[in-house]
Amino acid sequence: MPEERPHITILHQREIEAKVLGPVIRAFAEAVGVEKAIEVLRGVITDLAHKDGADLARSIGESSLEAFASTIGRWTEGGALEIDVLEQTPERFSYNVTRCRYAEMYERLGIRDLGATLSCQRDFTLAEGFNPEFKLERTQTIMRGAPYCDFRYRRVSKDPGKID
Repeated sequence: MPEERPHITILHQREIEAKVLGPVIRAFAEAVGVEKAIEVLRGVITDLAHKDGADLARSIGESSLEAFASTIGRWTEGGALEIDVLEQTPERFSYNVTRCRYAEMYERLGIRDLGATLSCQRDFTLAEGFNPEFKLERTQTIMRGAPYCDFRYRRVSKDPGKID
């Protein structure tokens, strides 16, 4: 019989991770330099997010943009994000995040400077892992001081003869 784990929100999971990773990253940065530490961290987080995206698609049995959009509740659970959906079609999913408790949590833990690497950068490779035809464009984030985050997902064809 599989072991049942208690349910925790992604926000809570990120907080648990940050409480451990923050001090480890700071120590690593002292030993090898900030640039190298962040480069290594980005690589690890990118790999994890890509795998998580592929696992998510497998778990729901579909990799359409509509299926991806249906998973947004995982990240907003418990009020972690407040969002305004602007467009949701089979080819596009656009929304703005107007409140980000992830940014608030990293700020509270004193590691807001690491928040973009620990959380925000995941969004791009998570989508790509879910479906390689997905492209995310984002020009600003609350984590970096903007008033909102602009998420613009679209499906792009891998067929060079087809224009999206």
